[in-house]
Amino acid sequence: MRREDKSTLKNGHIDTMIKPKGRRIGLIRLSAIGDVCHAVATVQALQRHAPEDDITWIIGRTEAALIADLPGITFVIFDKKQGLKGFREVLKAIPAPFDVLLHMQVSFRANLLAAVVPAKIKWGFPKHLSKELHGLAINRRVPMPETPHVLEGFQHFAYALGVPAFTPKWSIPIPQADQTWVDSRLAQNQPYVVIAPSASNSERNWLIDRYAALADHLQASGYAVVLTASPAASEMNLAQKIADLAEANMVNIAGQTNLKQLLAVVAGASLVIAPDSGTAHMAVTQNTPTIGLYAHSNPRRTGPYLYPALTVDAYHENLQRLFSDSAKTPKWGTRLKGAHLMQDISLSEVITKVDDVLGALPLSGDL
Repeated sequence: MRREDKSTLKNGHIDTMIKPKGRRIGLIRLSAIGDVCHAVATVQALQRHAPEDDITWIIGRTEAALIADLPGITFVIFDKKQGLKGFREVLKAIPAPFDVLLHMQVSFRANLLAAVVPAKIKWGFPKHLSKELHGLAINRRVPMPETPHVLEGFQHFAYALGVPAFTPKWSIPIPQADQTWVDSRLAQNQPYVVIAPSASNSERNWLIDRYAALADHLQASGYAVVLTASPAASEMNLAQKIADLAEANMVNIAGQTNLKQLLAVVAGASLVIAPDSGTAHMAVTQNTPTIGLYAHSNPRRTGPYLYPALTVDAYHENLQRLFSDSAKTPKWGTRLKGAHLMQDISLSEVITKVDDVLGALPLSGDL
C-alpha cells in the first residue's frame, strides 16, 4: 500500500493520510538548517530502501518550514519556546511506541526529548561523539568512524537499519508559488552567483570590504550578484553594508525570502559563496557548487559536503597554531573562537576558487 504524498498540519504536527505496513521509525533531529539538510539524505535513503516503513520526524518549527512537505513522512513539530508543553505536545502526537528511534542530535534538549519518546530500540551516537547525557537517552550506539563529516555520521544510522552504502542525494520540493516569486525578482537571461555573507555567529562572517570586492569581480566576470540573508537585523545590515560598499549593482534580497524561496534562489545559482551556514548546505542539496569560507569550524566535519575542494580553509592552520604548545589533542569538531580568524581568508584565495568554478561553466542564462 502506497502512502499518500499530501500532508496536512494539525495541532502542531503534520499527518499523512495513509500509513503503510512496516517498521514504525521515529527520528529526532530538531535543528539546525544545515544538519537537517544532511539528515534528509539519510531519511530519503531509508525510504528508497524500505518504502513500506512508516517514518515520523520530530523537528523544530523553523526547520519544518523547509522540509515538512517531504512526501511519505509524518512530521511532528517540537516548539522549544513552549517549554514543558512542547514535550507534552510531541508525546500527544505519537499514537504508539516506535519500533526504532533514530536519535540524531546530542544537545541536552534533544536528549531529554529522546528519553521520554517511547521506542523499543533507541539508536544514538557512539561514545566519542556523545555529550550532554546522550548515552542516558539511548539503548544502542551506531558504529561510525572516529572523525566523520556530520552527513557521514547520519548515514551510519541508515546502515544500522540495514540500508546498503549509498551516495547522498536529495529531493526537496519547491512550491510553484515560491519559484514564481524568485523568478519575478531575478533576471532570467543572466547567470547569477549568490553571496550569503552571514553565519549564525557574527564572528564567522568574512570581511565586508572583501565581500564587496568579490562582488565587483563577479560582475566584471559577467555574473549578476545576489545577496541573501535571514530577516535578522544584523544580517540585513551586513548585506546592506556590502551592497553600499561595492561598485557592483547587486540584487539584495536579504531578509525578503522564506526558506523555500531561498532554496529556489540557490537552486538557480551558478555558484554560492558562504561561511559556515545553513544556506551553504541548502545549496548542496540542489547540487549547486558551493565555496565555503571556514576559519572557526572544521570543514572536514561541517563543510559543504559535495564540494570539499572548493572550501577555503583557514581552520586547520589556526587549529595547529592554537594547540602547538599543548599536549592536549583537540577533539574532533573543536570550534575556534576569535573575531580575527576570518581575516586569514584572503580575497585572492576566494577569487581563485571562484574563477576555477565559473571558468568551467558556459556563460549563458541556461545553466
